[in-house]
Amino acid sequence: MALEITDANFEEIVLKSDKPVVLDFWAVWCGPCRMVGPIVEEIGKDYEGKAVVGKVDVDSNPDISSKFGIRNIPTILFFKNGEIADKQVGAVPKQVLVNKLEAVL
Repeated sequence: MALEITDANFEEIVLKSDKPVVLDFWAVWCGPCRMVGPIVEEIGKDYEGKAVVGKVDVDSNPDISSKFGIRNIPTILFFKNGEIADKQVGAVPKQVLVNKLEAVL
């Protein structure tokens, strides 16, 4: 299951994680985000214990969004050791996201 990441808990959950982190930047009004959301949730279940999977509501958490220059959603960032290792902008099939996550595990 995907964690809710906020401006307040971002550093603790994402930057200090000892596991790779998949972070989905989304908004409730975004159609493509609603397509990707269930895929992100599935990946969260599939990789439980191996990776941290989280979601950032860009409307509620503008600090994180601006820090990483998120201009289009959905944007999915892949973190390893607190650094961005990969990025995916736009809705894509689950296998694309899985391949990117596998590359940072």
